[in-house]
Amino acid sequence: TQRIKVLNADTQETMMDHALRTISYIADIGNIVVLMARRRMPRSASQDCIETTPGAQEGKKQYKMICHVFESEDAQLIAQSIGQAFSVAYQEFLRANGINPEDLSQKEYSDIINTQEMYNDDLIHFSNSENCKELQLEKQKGEILGVVIVESGWGSILPTVILANMMNGGPAARSGKLSIGDQIMSINGTSLVGLPLATCQGIIKGLKNQTQVKLNIVSCPPVTTVLIKRPDLKYQLGFSVQNGIICSLMRGGIAERGGVRVGHRIIEINGQSVVATAHEKIVQALSNSVGEIHMKTMPAAMFRLLTGQETPLYI
Repeated sequence: TQRIKVLNADTQETMMDHALRTISYIADIGNIVVLMARRRMPRSASQDCIETTPGAQEGKKQYKMICHVFESEDAQLIAQSIGQAFSVAYQEFLRANGINPEDLSQKEYSDIINTQEMYNDDLIHFSNSENCKELQLEKQKGEILGVVIVESGWGSILPTVILANMMNGGPAARSGKLSIGDQIMSINGTSLVGLPLATCQGIIKGLKNQTQVKLNIVSCPPVTTVLIKRPDLKYQLGFSVQNGIICSLMRGGIAERGGVRVGHRIIEINGQSVVATAHEKIVQALSNSVGEIHMKTMPAAMFRLLTGQETPLYI
């Protein structure tokens, strides 16, 4: 209940060692186990920081996300075991806060989950032909496409990149066919689903000498709506927040059912804007909320661009 440590079966060499509380994602896919952990960066590496607060003072904690991919015939069993460790750790947390874990059985929580449908389900939205478009853009040879893209956020069923900004007068803006928030599924027949942001940016930069670009997009609003159904305070929400940004998500929890995505900035909670709200007040508002919790979120990088905290770098 304290750490997750992975050893090489042959050499017993430590391949991964993270505190349990830093793990934000676990999945088993066939013989593959995927784990994502949040690690504090040493000051000397702060220039390469992936997750920072713009305008942060010198010496403020900075973090990066590390993705570990392991192969094992027991992938499913390993993922289940780690899930059980989280469950035991949560029970210890409840006891430390004066709550009897027996008052909240795992079966009771599972029953609640099974009665809830996925809210704002990507698969339903993406499978609606009215939301899917194939576009042909015209551009000059040597001209950049003129876009800024960001990640859709972990928790998305079909992770891809989102159009976050368009350069005035650039090919993308001139076409009049694209909107901020659109998710790009493929470019010239190359799928972007599941690819790292840097790879997707590289594909777009590679279009510079082309005069025609074919895009497959799904029209999506820039703001994601979230609906979490929490029947009682004793049920954990299943996600954590730091400075308004969702930084971890429990798979299979009520937050995932409600459409919560890691890497998104919370804009609004139950109709009240939290854009300028202190971290402690956001946590308090979420902790004390029961029933239907309505939120609006957007990718943190997009939020920083739209609010002028970052200068767009067009590609």
